[in-house]
Amino acid sequence: MVGRGRVARPAYRLAAVSAAAGALLAGGLTGAKAAEPEGRYIVVLDESARGRAETVEQGHGRDHGVRVGFRYRHALVGYSAVVPESQVAALRADPNVKAVAPDLPVHATRQVLPTGVDRIQGDASSALSGNGTGTVDTAVAIIDTGIDTGHRDLNVAGGINCVNLSRPGDYRDNNGHGTHVAGTVAARDNGDDVVGVVPGARLYSVKVLGASGSGSTSNILCGLDWLAQNAAPLGIKAANMSLGGDGADDGNCGFTNNDPEHQAICRVVNDAGVTLVAAAGNSSDDLANHTPAAFDEVLTVTAAADFDGQPGGGAAATCRTSNQDDTAANFSSFAVGAADVAHTIAGPGVCIRSTRNHGTTVVFSGTSMASPHVAGTAALCLTGPCAGMTPAQVIAKLRADAAAQPASYGFAGDPNAPVAGRYYGHLVHAGGY
Repeated sequence: MVGRGRVARPAYRLAAVSAAAGALLAGGLTGAKAAEPEGRYIVVLDESARGRAETVEQGHGRDHGVRVGFRYRHALVGYSAVVPESQVAALRADPNVKAVAPDLPVHATRQVLPTGVDRIQGDASSALSGNGTGTVDTAVAIIDTGIDTGHRDLNVAGGINCVNLSRPGDYRDNNGHGTHVAGTVAARDNGDDVVGVVPGARLYSVKVLGASGSGSTSNILCGLDWLAQNAAPLGIKAANMSLGGDGADDGNCGFTNNDPEHQAICRVVNDAGVTLVAAAGNSSDDLANHTPAAFDEVLTVTAAADFDGQPGGGAAATCRTSNQDDTAANFSSFAVGAADVAHTIAGPGVCIRSTRNHGTTVVFSGTSMASPHVAGTAALCLTGPCAGMTPAQVIAKLRADAAAQPASYGFAGDPNAPVAGRYYGHLVHAGGY
């Protein structure tokens, strides 16, 4: 079983002054001298000055009028300071000085609207992904390699470790796959990194795959068992499974071919009422060969390539140059049989930027990346027009609403521009929820 896929400036205040004093300070009285321009600089001292840095700084204050701020003694030898502009050249000429550089402003990395969320019009949904405000009050389970619980952009509310049962509360991600998936679903709309389809939603980390991105049926069953028990009390209505293995659907919830994973999924879906979204697989073959993708009870997601977040095609590839803009991903598995066609939909899955372990972002491709776009959309719909629906009804609505979009919304390979023998489904549409 493997995974698919600022430095703030100090605040200054002017004290109240008398009219005469104010005029004097402004150079309004005869003979008053205007203040000399100053700048903020970093002064790096030569290594030879390391043992006498404080003495050198004092000399610079006396000879060049510098006002020292921070002192540096480890990563480098030097200091920050306010320096009269007329003294900068002389300071640079000092034999004790290695460099004088401007103290430039820096800031946190600005949030971007990922192309995938943009392509399914997440910015036009009720969540208005990317406008920098609000969160969606819902919960989504991420059945994967875990989630980086310390990531500033992810609201991890709980979970379970089904890889190491001796540490059930340690559901941190030591691979990176689950964290990436989680960001596409629910990265906060906070100005950092990226934004998800249901920004700020409570995420539950169901860790069933290890550091290598692999696991076994017993790990998956542990995760499904936890979900069946906790979905109702925790308010989890949607879950993402960007993983898969070999298998088939017997059309009887696994009771004919004795498939415990299928049986457990049917219990989670039919009894716990969780809409399960699964990756179709990356084998460019019939998804009927892969589980849980083959199970009729899940919403299975194929991958479409998009490089600019807009329909129409023609954008240059940002990675994976073997794929073309607004076409079915060349690696994506697809549906063939009518039963599988009925639970298949597409999502953006090529060159998707999302959260990475220990902060910032990373780009991955795969049906693993397509699936969370749909899981997030399902969770969003369940807070609005899908509220009260069964998982089967949610699947039907998402597929119908995707199909209702104009042909220009879709991609080459969808039902409006099909590829013979391959059903990829219509592109999911978050913009309507």
